[in-house]
Amino acid sequence: MTQKTLLRALAGETLPTPPIWMMRQAGRYLPEYRATRAQAGDFLSLCYNSELAAEVTLQPIRRYGFDAAILFADILLLPQALGADLWFETGEGPRLSTITTMAGVQALKPKDAIHEKLAPIYETVRILARALPKETALIGFAGAPWTVATYMIAGRGSKDQGAAHALKAADRATFTALIDVITEATIDYLSMQVQAGAEVVKLFDSWAGSLKGQDFTDFAVKPTARIIAALKAKHPGLPVIAFPREADAGYIGFAAATGADCVAIDNSVTPEWAAEHVQVSGCVQGNLAPHHMVSGGQDLIDATRRVVNAFRHGPHIFNLGHGITPDANPDNVQLMIDTVRAG
Repeated sequence: MTQKTLLRALAGETLPTPPIWMMRQAGRYLPEYRATRAQAGDFLSLCYNSELAAEVTLQPIRRYGFDAAILFADILLLPQALGADLWFETGEGPRLSTITTMAGVQALKPKDAIHEKLAPIYETVRILARALPKETALIGFAGAPWTVATYMIAGRGSKDQGAAHALKAADRATFTALIDVITEATIDYLSMQVQAGAEVVKLFDSWAGSLKGQDFTDFAVKPTARIIAALKAKHPGLPVIAFPREADAGYIGFAAATGADCVAIDNSVTPEWAAEHVQVSGCVQGNLAPHHMVSGGQDLIDATRRVVNAFRHGPHIFNLGHGITPDANPDNVQLMIDTVRAG
């Protein structure tokens, strides 16, 4: 059996100390990240510079000794590889050319044409597979189709994903065709990450919570299930983490419905609720509120212990309920890790 604790938890093992990693653990809260990003010039240049992207992935491993490293990239690199224009507005975030018609969907590149653009990402994975400590698992990732589609339709992030919901209501055929294109490309993208050395992959469905009823089934559950089934057919034994953020009751049964080995949960649900309703089906990842990485102190210690205690009777990967924020204090990350590992 593998000695990597993350892989053991994903295989369903209940461990005395849960493995720890942190969403956005390579990022702006670390001074060494800011220095490397400045060296790269801008965010996209950093993503596509394999050596520097590997460096920022390794920085939190060197500093904290997390049990897993997650590839440094961005979920919008895939739509860019499919032919969308992508750029970042300083202080405002990503912008994309929009796709709102069937002609726009049909103009996207075929899935086998994405790899030339994404080759530097695969090289980053290969560098990491060689460079990581032997006990540290390597996670690859992609955005889930619904979340990626919301950006491609609106051309930017939004609080309510209104443009995507509007297209879904007005022209379901076009919307479904876009989801299908993203789904197939995501399978190929993640498969190449696995071939390059990723041991686990994670699907980030950051906007899953705005899908309700049948739409949640059609556009969060079913595409995730397609991706996972295809990846496991190509790579038997590959563990997959799914993160349908803010799914609420949709978390219940999500692992069984999709084939995911672990369901990552956000901090809009309590760890006790998740232990009762989600962990009964297998591994859970989460779910300390990210604000504790800013505020620290005894509240951080107490909240960390609460999460560990709630999930102690089953397979658990300790993580935040969402990504760490740029204003977090690096010392609070160490305090969180020390608290988890102190038992």
